[in-house]
Amino acid sequence: MELTLTTPALLFPAISLLLLAYTSRFLTLAALTRELYARYRTEREPRVKEQLYNLRYRIGIIRNMQICGVASFFCCVLCMFILFAGFQIVGTWVFGLSLVLLLISLALSLRELTVSIDALMLQISDLDEIGK
Repeated sequence: MELTLTTPALLFPAISLLLLAYTSRFLTLAALTRELYARYRTEREPRVKEQLYNLRYRIGIIRNMQICGVASFFCCVLCMFILFAGFQIVGTWVFGLSLVLLLISLALSLRELTVSIDALMLQISDLDEIGK
């Protein structure tokens, strides 16, 4: 397979949009964490404490998603530099590493999504108790 400078450049928009989405998720969770923490300090509800633990876990996942996404972006740029320097085989390996990092980032995103759904179920679990 012939790898040219344009191949890794094709990932730039995708990775940039992913990083933007990850940052948006992080900012939303940070605001929610601050709000729930203030609420927990006054009310000490066990359900709020569980939500805070869930948010801490999700923030850790998002941190790792961002790290892998940025590393993937870095490897894309490095790959382009290596290809520009004329090292085709090394550039191919670096591009492969970039793709692997992107896959890890996407897998972490999927995990965070499932944890997020669990958090929503915890949030509305009291509806079952009210209905009884």
